[in-house]
Amino acid sequence: MKTTHTYTHYIEWLSAEQMHEASKEWLSELRFIQDEHLFFEDLITTFTSPIISSGKFSDTKEIIDAIYKSEKENNTLIKAVKTHENKLQIMVDGKNQLKEEKAYLREHKSLIITISEFLKNYKSLKSQLFNIIKAIKKEEKFKHLIDKR
Repeated sequence: MKTTHTYTHYIEWLSAEQMHEASKEWLSELRFIQDEHLFFEDLITTFTSPIISSGKFSDTKEIIDAIYKSEKENNTLIKAVKTHENKLQIMVDGKNQLKEEKAYLREHKSLIITISEFLKNYKSLKSQLFNIIKAIKKEEKFKHLIDKR
């Protein structure tokens, strides 16, 4: 007896309103990350000298490169979400355009996955950067305490 496996994909039916709200939330979060990237650039500029003197420049350079890559990816995602948001009209125009509506839903599902993966990687990157800055601040504080003696 031969058994056949069928794979089912559970897809939650999202209304146009829910997809619109998700897109607005994504844009808000991505724009906030855009501002954080500017903060990171200032932070890196401020701590360039201590980073170089700490001897951890190669590790830090990798993180700095990752931040710039993240910034580019963030800008690309903002454009993609704006384009996706503009296409929402397909879902609410009242016309039966099954192919276009299915394509829009596939695109929305793809954006859900892409953005959640980006956010996961971004949070990791952010944590690594703050750990480097924290280590530098501790080292500076320790040197300051030694110099006082």
